[in-house]
Amino acid sequence: MHQFKNKEYPCCTSLTMSIIGGKWKTVILYYLSEGPLRYNELRKKMPTVTERTLSLQLKKLEEDGVVFRKVYAKKPPLKVEYILTDMGTTLIPIVKAIANWGDFALKSDF
Repeated sequence: MHQFKNKEYPCCTSLTMSIIGGKWKTVILYYLSEGPLRYNELRKKMPTVTERTLSLQLKKLEEDGVVFRKVYAKKPPLKVEYILTDMGTTLIPIVKAIANWGDFALKSDF
């Protein structure tokens, strides 16, 4: 068993998938790999995700230490940006490999 942030995982793959798995987390990471984005900018890039789901997925990625939520509170309106952490940046090659495989699958005859 492997332990990460007080949770146990049977193998390293299950740990990785718990962090990036699901329908939206890799999409969020893919867009954040291009640079910091505000919540509404992410929503525009992902029009089919619900606000609740996007909010929950961002919160989970933040809890896992992959995304940093930066709040600019100096003057109204409040501005919030989401940025990849150093740990999040290490996931970019994996996310890009997943995206490349998706491109390959779209172009091939399976």
